[in-house]
Amino acid sequence: MAARKSPFFDTATTLGKIVAFFGVSALCGVLAAGLLVPAAAAAGTAASGSIQFFDELPSELQRGALAEPSRIYANDGSLIATIYEENRQPVTLDQVSPHMVDAMLAIEDDRYYEHGGVDLQGIFSAIVSNVTSDRTRGASTITQQYVNNVIIDTNLQEGGEVVFSGQKTIGDKLREVKLAIAVEKELSKDEILEGYFNIVPFSGTTFGVQAASRYFFDVDAKDLSIAQAALLAGVVNGPTYYSPELNPERSIARRNLVLDAMLEKGRITQEEHDAAVATDLELNLTPVLNGCVGAEQAPYFCDYVKQLVLNDERYGATYEDRTKLLYRGGLSITTTLNPTLQNAAQAAINETANPDTTDAEIGHSMVSVEPGTGKILVMAQNTRYTPELAAGNSVQNFNVDAYQDGDPNKLLNGLGGFQPGSTYKPFTVAAWLDSGKTLNAQLNGNKRTYPAGHTWNASCLPGGRYAILDPWTPINYGDTNYRNTTVLEGLAQSLNTITLASANELDLCKFQQMAFAAGVHNGKSASGEREMLAVNPPSTFGGGGDASPLAMATGFATFAAEGLMCEPRALESVKGSDGTEYPVPEQDCEQVMRKEVAQGVNMATQRVMTNGSGINLQVGVPIAGKTGTNDYRSQTWFMGYSTGMSTASWIGNWKANNTSMSDKLIGGRYYPEIDGSLIAGPSWKNFIQRVPGQYEANPFANPPANIVGQAPAPRPAPSAPARDNNRDNGNNNNRNNDD
Repeated sequence: MAARKSPFFDTATTLGKIVAFFGVSALCGVLAAGLLVPAAAAAGTAASGSIQFFDELPSELQRGALAEPSRIYANDGSLIATIYEENRQPVTLDQVSPHMVDAMLAIEDDRYYEHGGVDLQGIFSAIVSNVTSDRTRGASTITQQYVNNVIIDTNLQEGGEVVFSGQKTIGDKLREVKLAIAVEKELSKDEILEGYFNIVPFSGTTFGVQAASRYFFDVDAKDLSIAQAALLAGVVNGPTYYSPELNPERSIARRNLVLDAMLEKGRITQEEHDAAVATDLELNLTPVLNGCVGAEQAPYFCDYVKQLVLNDERYGATYEDRTKLLYRGGLSITTTLNPTLQNAAQAAINETANPDTTDAEIGHSMVSVEPGTGKILVMAQNTRYTPELAAGNSVQNFNVDAYQDGDPNKLLNGLGGFQPGSTYKPFTVAAWLDSGKTLNAQLNGNKRTYPAGHTWNASCLPGGRYAILDPWTPINYGDTNYRNTTVLEGLAQSLNTITLASANELDLCKFQQMAFAAGVHNGKSASGEREMLAVNPPSTFGGGGDASPLAMATGFATFAAEGLMCEPRALESVKGSDGTEYPVPEQDCEQVMRKEVAQGVNMATQRVMTNGSGINLQVGVPIAGKTGTNDYRSQTWFMGYSTGMSTASWIGNWKANNTSMSDKLIGGRYYPEIDGSLIAGPSWKNFIQRVPGQYEANPFANPPANIVGQAPAPRPAPSAPARDNNRDNGNNNNRNNDD
């Protein structure tokens, strides 16, 4: 059996309403005693107790900065994404339509400009109305509502207890009253009303009248019509209950009630009232999409920028502080992203490996950096940025490391890279040249087997040597092209045996140290610092581990800048809504390679484009490049660069690193042969051909004679483009025949 309500406390009964009348009247007595301290001082113990209780309540409202969305911008000022906890766009009172002011005051506090924060007349009228009618009427003034919203906002920011209207005690109400009185002494009426319009919630994460006007009608608050203003004023009383989206009929009824109040109070004419009542909701919902999921462009770059801010103590001592600043601080974050280049790269990626026509495990990405500055210009990939589990969806970034600088506490949401294949060979050439040798030096590229126990110089390893445990026979692509040739031609034709022949004359650690200094490192490091790739003989032509596309683009940008390595940069400026300018990482460049060495590498990588695997990838301007494919045909690359832009184009199996792409659908087709020159390279060319003149492409400087060396007798050019001859798996078996 249901419990019976006592008629003494059931406000639906006449007796209950009378009891409520006297109860609230007693509250009014306490309030009056507190407000009229001098007169009540001699009224006895009861009044004195009320005064003491009232006096002990806080009398100063702690107002924190209102939450505002942060926005990430590209280098041309175009929006990348909006990130917020509360979508709010603060405005001044003169930017609010007079209709909105009239509507809000008519329904919420018509005597606003007459009382001092608490309206005793309004309270008494509400009591009488609630006792004598079926309609429940509130008595909180605009000032009290402002105070209430400030308290809620402050408690949310500070992690305090949030008490909403239906849960408030008499003490809570009295506290609001005293604070409202204090606020009225501190701020003008217009300042309070302006604050109120900016803080009140209207729907979900939409706060403030400007954001609400944009959300519901796609107009500014200053341009609200009478009907629109009445609807918004009605929503404030119950943002979910009166939501025009969720409850349109209820919302219209509430709007019309506001219009009736406006007419009754003389704020609109009968004609204006009737015209507004006759309109429907006329919604034009325009949500501000939140976060990188709702990015206007470059969602994975957006995520990368977000993580950079969250990882950097410049923006707060703790992760929680940085999160609060990013989501509530109204930051304007200007980045290095070039939208023209970004859109072109994304279009090329979509044509090559659209997620709708590509097997889910096949990823494709491009990232471009500017030589000499480290600015990240492009960061694109073929998946849809969303946490929803479905084919073609991913929030993992193919282009970046797993952790920033190898620190497991600083996530970058990256996969941590892939085995770079033959794209690593230019660093072997750099080590060769840095040791005083020449591009035209002739080496023995004949096929040979290294016996178990064979060792190489490796000064960075224990004992200073690297030994193989089993016999090993490096082979070239197609098991052909075994001959004596130059280092220059060895790179152009991507001959593994020539690369290893150069390693035989040097220290294995030299290759990895050159690459590491240029910016190439283990993308999966979680040791707390960056790490070199593994040191072993196959790594001289395959990398010896996983490097991210961003790290590879940085390494090749070092060649383009003639040995000047610049750390990748994404942030140009970070400013708060209050004008605070936060520091951003400065350009960090270092000459890590002698200019003539980098010039020699550039000469060799240009030969790749004219005589090697890049012969079909020329674009009419000075370009250098290198293709790469790993042992399993699961990772393919093309590194293309000019004097003004270095780009890593990667396509691979991101879910099963060692599973070939040979039987995988890529852009609606199956490729009979998998290598960097056939998929990643043409996709890069597609990108570059879309942006002529959008990047610097000056002629590369020629290396000095002591780098080039004596040219051998000319030999006929190859009848067909060479394939990229590296197949490195980082162990010592025969699987090293890369295309």
